[in-house]
Amino acid sequence: MNELSARDWRKSSYSSEGNACLYISALDSATIRLRESDEPDTILTTNPTALNALIRSAKAGQLDHLGTA
Repeated sequence: MNELSARDWRKSSYSSEGNACLYISALDSATIRLRESDEPDTILTTNPTALNALIRSAKAGQLDHLGTA
């Protein structure tokens, strides 16, 4: 995988100035990369269709049970 520079990443507008910021990179239309500010070397790779499905599920509350102990 090509090394990504700081300019290739965009911080989520929902992230504050503290920790736990989400960054996204889409260098092409087929691959989306995600990372979290506390673990910048850990990069999740997905595609637009799968990410869209995840976001729709989260917004619909279908993943709420994952946060409960």
